[in-house]
Amino acid sequence: MVNLTTILRRKAMFRLKNAVLCVTAGLFILLAVSCEPRPSVAPKEPVVKKTAKCEKEKAIKYDKEKAMKYKADKAKSAKDAKRPCPKKTSPDPFKLNKRLGRGVNLGNALDAPNEGEWGVTLEEGYFEALKQAGFDSVRLPVRWSNHALKEPPYTIDKSFFDRVDWAVNCALSRNLPIIVNVHHYIELYTDAPAHRERFMALWKQIAEHYKSYPDNLLLEIFNEPDDALTPQMWNEWLKEAHSIIRKANPTRTIVIGSANDSWISYLKFLELPEEDRNIIVTVHYYFPLSFTHQGAPWVAPAKIASFVKDMESIHQSVPSWAAVSDSNAWLGTKWPATEDENKAVMDNFDIAAAWAKENNRPINLGEFGAYNKADMESRARWTKFIADTAVERGMSFHYWQFASDFAVYDTKNKVWIKPLFDALMPPR
Repeated sequence: MVNLTTILRRKAMFRLKNAVLCVTAGLFILLAVSCEPRPSVAPKEPVVKKTAKCEKEKAIKYDKEKAMKYKADKAKSAKDAKRPCPKKTSPDPFKLNKRLGRGVNLGNALDAPNEGEWGVTLEEGYFEALKQAGFDSVRLPVRWSNHALKEPPYTIDKSFFDRVDWAVNCALSRNLPIIVNVHHYIELYTDAPAHRERFMALWKQIAEHYKSYPDNLLLEIFNEPDDALTPQMWNEWLKEAHSIIRKANPTRTIVIGSANDSWISYLKFLELPEEDRNIIVTVHYYFPLSFTHQGAPWVAPAKIASFVKDMESIHQSVPSWAAVSDSNAWLGTKWPATEDENKAVMDNFDIAAAWAKENNRPINLGEFGAYNKADMESRARWTKFIADTAVERGMSFHYWQFASDFAVYDTKNKVWIKPLFDALMPPR
């Protein structure tokens, strides 16, 4: 029988044996783990150092890319600079003349010595009335010579320029083409050579000022050259002025009239720059003068004598109405539109149409109208016949004038003068 001592000894030995086995197993596991191959790991740099290095590399890379882009852009700019810019094409003067269509002169306003002195001060509503009535364009007479220095550099007054700009923009904003001219430079009729330098200086300023305006602004060199500004002299002047305008406005349409108050019969003396086809030629028509200017105070005896001289100089028969010394002698003259009267008009306009065809130039009838001393029935009849005759021959026209003594519009009551309006505009 096993005693208690033996049992205790055996239990102790069993526990010791288990402990030895556990320790031995643990040692084997540790030895196995330590013997496995491990990847070598480089010592870590401090985070601060690594970030700074990356930022430096990024900066260097950005600077290189920026330099390369700058170099590429510079090369492209140099290449573009060598490449010729596309030239702006000139408008077709025949198409533009067609756009001018049926128009009106805003006369006796900016062509007066000072606006308002002749009873007309322009209002924006006038442009709106023209647009709403269906007129196609506007001619704006301007007396620049009264608003510029008398001595070099002949600077045009800025406030006057601003006023003309306002009028031009009133038209253009309503899609109304507008002709701006030099009007009533009266010294040219008595001593043209003494004012040549100033005239050209005015055009340098006007041409430069409007060079960025759209094509539907047209520039007319001078209204009704006459007297001291002879046909020969006018041909010299128009070429110089044309050159000045064309330098600043290579594609703008220029309007040029014939000498002797832009009579149709003086077209044969007109010499234009042949190579420039972007020109519209303008003529004026006020015949018979005994009807259209009866009682007009500015048609003094000297003016009538000048008409006779001009007719004789081109071997044109002098009409009986010229045998008077004062326009008041014509008061009461009517225009019944007889066969002979109609033929006289058509013959004149046929001369203009033939000249236009031969020279391949569009024609604008820049002025026509009858003074308010004539009876309204005759005025309306004459106006309609002139307008229709011009349109039938492919001409645009500008009636003289919107308000004042030839008026088609009653500015006081804000209404059209119906007989004259109907004569100018076809039924709508």
